[in-house]
Amino acid sequence: MRDAYHEELDSIGEGLVEMARLVGSAIGRATTAILDSDLKLAESVIAGDERVDELQHELEARAIALLARQQPVATDLRIVVTSLRMSADLERSGDLAQHVAKLARLRFPERAIPHDLHATILEMGQLAQRLMAKAAEVIITKDVDLALQLEQDDDAMDLLHRTLFQHLLDDRWKHGIETAVDVTLLGRYYERFADHAVSVANRVVYLVTGEHADEIQAAPQVEGA
Repeated sequence: MRDAYHEELDSIGEGLVEMARLVGSAIGRATTAILDSDLKLAESVIAGDERVDELQHELEARAIALLARQQPVATDLRIVVTSLRMSADLERSGDLAQHVAKLARLRFPERAIPHDLHATILEMGQLAQRLMAKAAEVIITKDVDLALQLEQDDDAMDLLHRTLFQHLLDDRWKHGIETAVDVTLLGRYYERFADHAVSVANRVVYLVTGEHADEIQAAPQVEGA
């Protein structure tokens, strides 16, 4: 019975990893779709979000069944509850990738992004994908140090987001209001995607240590430790 129980716990973790990999791929493909005005690729990302939703529902059902049957306590209870919260982060990440793809579809056959912002949007998309890949690795390895690094990596996304706004506020902006709205939305989608990746990693920190990531980072470092 206990072996089956721990296999079920493991399967929940495997589901989270699959969700993280799917949404990481989705944000990368959505970025290509928005930059290349690729309608077929955009439609693929939009349709693919259904699988992420299915995985979340399956994971929730397994977790709730586990709570009802086994009534886990202490560490095992923390695993189940934290996994449910991570699945919500990952589902929202999938929605954000879908939003990027939907914007590409909305503006097709035109390109939603002005050429002078292509490099910034590409970098944001690549960074978002790397952050989620790292979050997936954290789920697998339970590496607290790696998890804490994501907060620092997210600073780069914040910097890129500010770069977008600098373009929008520049007196030389010549791409109109509609494009300004599109760029503003995209910046927000990528920023929130990165935040969810960080949130997943932070939840793993709590799962392993019982402490929140900000508490660990704020704790004084002991020399020679």
